[in-house]
Amino acid sequence: MVRTFSVSDSITIATSPSRAYHHVCDPTLMGRWSPENLGATLGEGHGPAHVGMVFDGHNKRGPFRWTTRCTVTAADPGELFRFRVHAIGLKRPRLRGPIATWEYRFDPVPEGTKVTETWTDDRRAWPDFVAHAFDRVATRGHTFADFQRRNIRTTLRNLKAGLEAPSSTV
Repeated sequence: MVRTFSVSDSITIATSPSRAYHHVCDPTLMGRWSPENLGATLGEGHGPAHVGMVFDGHNKRGPFRWTTRCTVTAADPGELFRFRVHAIGLKRPRLRGPIATWEYRFDPVPEGTKVTETWTDDRRAWPDFVAHAFDRVATRGHTFADFQRRNIRTTLRNLKAGLEAPSSTV
């Protein structure tokens, strides 16, 4: 089976690129949108997202919980937010190595903003058979590409619903 290393999806949201960016670039709030993420704890240097900012993402899948260490690699307000996941662990991210990169692009369109979310599998050094076996256990029978494709769709729909809600103060 050929391994898919990147998946993405897009949605149009009736809001400005700067507002959409503002709600995605704060990792402490990602739990509002993501079906798996519970938010994050920022490292030193709180404030607006910036290249080099480190945060620990808190995640859950069913009864399982884990923490990832992430570093922001792009923070262009209203245009691009990207971070790489480079450590993982149960309560603390102790196992280091390239895991994944997440990217969010914000493109102005007549209806508002086209938000594109992309997941890239950074586990390039893993042999395919090892990655496939791990993925099927971790996702209950799916590849990470298929699993993340569904997560991305859910995240984008939640973001759209939250930012377009009539009484939205988010």
